[in-house]
Amino acid sequence: MSELDLVIRGGTVATASDVFRADVGIAGGRIVALGENLGAARREIDATGRLVLPGGVDSHCHIEEPQVGQVRNADSFASGTASAAAGGTTTVISFSGQTKGGTVTENLRAYHKKAEQALIDYSFHLVISDPSEAVLAELPGLIDEGHRSLKIFLTYNNVVLDDAETLKVLALARRCGALVTVHAENHSAIMFLTEALERAGLTGTKYHSWAKPMVVEREACHRIIALAELLDTPIQIFHVSGAEAAEEIRRAQGRGLKIFGETCPQYLMLTEADLDRPDFEGAKFLCSPAPRTKEDQAALWTYLANGTLGVVSSDHAPNRFDDPHGKKVGGVNAPFSTIPNGVPGLATRLPILFSEGVKKGRIDLQTFVALTSTNPARLFGIHPQKGTIAVGADADIAIWNPDKKVTIRNDMLHHQMDYTIFEGVEVTGWPEITLSRGEIVCENGEIKGKAGHGRFLARGPYEEIRPLGRFVTPFDPVSGTVLGA
Repeated sequence: MSELDLVIRGGTVATASDVFRADVGIAGGRIVALGENLGAARREIDATGRLVLPGGVDSHCHIEEPQVGQVRNADSFASGTASAAAGGTTTVISFSGQTKGGTVTENLRAYHKKAEQALIDYSFHLVISDPSEAVLAELPGLIDEGHRSLKIFLTYNNVVLDDAETLKVLALARRCGALVTVHAENHSAIMFLTEALERAGLTGTKYHSWAKPMVVEREACHRIIALAELLDTPIQIFHVSGAEAAEEIRRAQGRGLKIFGETCPQYLMLTEADLDRPDFEGAKFLCSPAPRTKEDQAALWTYLANGTLGVVSSDHAPNRFDDPHGKKVGGVNAPFSTIPNGVPGLATRLPILFSEGVKKGRIDLQTFVALTSTNPARLFGIHPQKGTIAVGADADIAIWNPDKKVTIRNDMLHHQMDYTIFEGVEVTGWPEITLSRGEIVCENGEIKGKAGHGRFLARGPYEEIRPLGRFVTPFDPVSGTVLGA
C-alpha cells in the first residue's frame, strides 16, 4: 500500500452495527484501510481512549435562507457549517425555498451560490409552497440534477398546502423518485385556536403551546400518512414532538408503509414550561411543533430506541433573541403568533444526544451513530459515501472524548446566534476533532476548516425510497393504469 495521508491510531471505531478497535487509514479524502498497526502516514492522530465515529449528518437545518419580511436568518453557510463542524457534524441538508407565485429554479441557483462558502459537504431539500403546473413541470429536471427530496408544509400562512396540492406533490415525487418531507400540523385548527386565544387576551409565549396542542400534530400526521399511502409515496415526517404523533408513525410502519420519522434534541429536553419563562425569555424556546411534556420526552426516547423514529436532526433555525430581525421583530412582549419559530442547534445536536442518550443508558452507541449519521445518510441517498466508517467511504470522522465534561456556553458554538437553549447544561462526551474528507475542520473548539471546502452532494435514485408498488385499490392513480391489466 502506498503511503497514507493520515492514520487515526488506537481508537475505538463505532458504526451503526459494530464497535471495534482499529486504526483508520485515509488517502485522497477517503477511508482506504481499517486494521491493526497500519503503515506509515504523512500525518497521524493518536485516538487512544477516544471514540472514532462517522461524522454527523444533519438532514434538517435552516442556513442562510432569504429574509422573510423583517425576519433575518442569522447564519451564513460559513458560520452555520462551522458550528456544525464544532459539534461533530460533517454533512448538512438545508432548504432552498420557493416564493409563492415564483419558480423553484431561480431561488435554487442563488442558494447554490451562497452555499459555496460551506466548510463541510451539503445538499438541499426543495421547499414547494406553490405547486403550480409550471412548478410541477420544472421539478423533474431539478430532481434529476440531484435535488432528490422535497419539503412541504401543512401549516404556516405563506407555505401551507391543502390536500389537493399535497397530492400533486406526492404524485410527482413518486413518478420522479424523490422523498417528500413534511411539517405536519393542522393549519386551520391552529389559526382557529390562535384567534380564540387572542380574543381572550392570552397572547404570551406560554400560549404558543395552547395554540398548537398535540391533537393538531397527531391529526396532520394521520392525514399525510393516509395521503402517502393512497399514492404509495414514501415520506418522512419532520420534528415529531411527542407520543401521539410518534404512535401514528409506528402504526403506519406496522402496516409495512415507508413512513419515516424524525425528532430533535429540543423535544427531548424542553417542555411547555420553558415557554412560560419571564421577561420574554420564553421566546427563546418557541418552536413548532411546541415542546410537550416529560411524559412525551420519555415516549420519544422509547420510539428512538425501538426504531420508530430513525433520525435526530437539529432543525437549526437561527433567529437571534435580542434583535429586531429575530425573536423581537414584533417588539418586546409581542404576541406569540408574531414571534419567529425555531431554535438553534447545529453544534449541540450530537453532544446532547450522546450525553442524554448513550451516557444515561437510553440508547447504545450503535443506535447513536445510526440516528445521527447512518440513517439520515441512507434515507437521503448519500450512504455509503457518508454515514459510516468503511473502506471507500469519505473520511468524514468525529473523534470523541466520551468522558469529557463540558458546560455548554453560547460563545463556544461558532454560530451567529446570541443564545443557545442549552446554556449552562453540562454534557458528558464531546467531539474533539472533526474531519471532512480527511481534512481537520475543527480541533479542540478551534475552527480550522476553510470556507469553500464543502461540496454539493448530488443524489441519484436510490433503493431506500423506492415505492412499495402497492395501492389501496387495483388502480394506480399516479400512472392512470389498472394493476395487472
